[in-house]
Amino acid sequence: LEIHWMLRDGAVNYLLTHTSVLRAIAFYSPWRIEQQLYKLDVGWPKHPEYFTGQTFCVAIDPFHDLVYVAQRGANVPKVLVFSDEGYFLHAWNSTLEMPHGIFAVSTPTNTSIWITDVGTGEYGHTVKQYSPSGKLIQVLGTQGKAGTGLNPLQFDQPAEIFVEQTGEIYIVDGDGGMNNRLFKLSTDFKEIWLRGENGSGVGQFKIPHSVTVDSVGRVWVADRGNKRIQVFDKVTGEWLGSWSSCFVEDGPSSVRLTANEEYLIVAQLNINRVTVLAAPPIGSIGDCHVVNTIQLADEVKPHLVDVNVKTGAIYVAEIGAQQVQKYVPLT
Repeated sequence: LEIHWMLRDGAVNYLLTHTSVLRAIAFYSPWRIEQQLYKLDVGWPKHPEYFTGQTFCVAIDPFHDLVYVAQRGANVPKVLVFSDEGYFLHAWNSTLEMPHGIFAVSTPTNTSIWITDVGTGEYGHTVKQYSPSGKLIQVLGTQGKAGTGLNPLQFDQPAEIFVEQTGEIYIVDGDGGMNNRLFKLSTDFKEIWLRGENGSGVGQFKIPHSVTVDSVGRVWVADRGNKRIQVFDKVTGEWLGSWSSCFVEDGPSSVRLTANEEYLIVAQLNINRVTVLAAPPIGSIGDCHVVNTIQLADEVKPHLVDVNVKTGAIYVAEIGAQQVQKYVPLT
């Protein structure tokens, strides 16, 4: 208030000779207020009553305008399917114990829904491929048995999966289990390369929790326990760099790219925040830069996110609030 009073009275000379006051004005100046890039779509979904469990993850099928939500809980359907407008369509509950991550790979002629299952019962420690109606197509890993093996593949609480249009697969295996690693698999589910082990050094992980791939061949991994994002070359698996300065308060639990790949969308579960980071240019990872933040209410706990590459909308699965919220671009 004192600063505004001095400005109204035109005390320019005083301000110019008192750097502490200038810093205060710079800090409180409205020109430094963060410009919001997204707004909450308060009308999505039309039927929130169908969220009856903990909503751990969400996947978008932009070709068919569908939203898949996986939830946990006793006697609840594990997968809910909504239209992009928010209307509930149907649910399925096949061979899933504790879904953690979900991904929709879709073309005009074919769609698959991939889900990681971190349960410790008869269906857990696996990555499963389903049809859009919930028919089980493929199981990777040994159901009900944790392991580190590569032939056949074994997982211990695999956190998330990303599938390219080519069919090549990236899996982060290690939601608190014995494994802390990143896989790249071929279309016939053979290992192309494997990176990582437990630790905080270059290329090591502590709870690798989310993975995404950009159009210039970089693989982005939310290394949650180490409070950083690590980046790898998608062809060779070579380590390209890491970001940590933006995650001092809390590690990233999710990472996705916006439709135009201008930004990365990162969820930070323990501080109830969705952070928008500037994507680096080709050939340089550099350090991270926060462009925008969406501060959620206490105990909302945003876990994993997905982005509609057609509309640019962000969908946030919130395990604390037991809901999925949709944020739409303002421009």
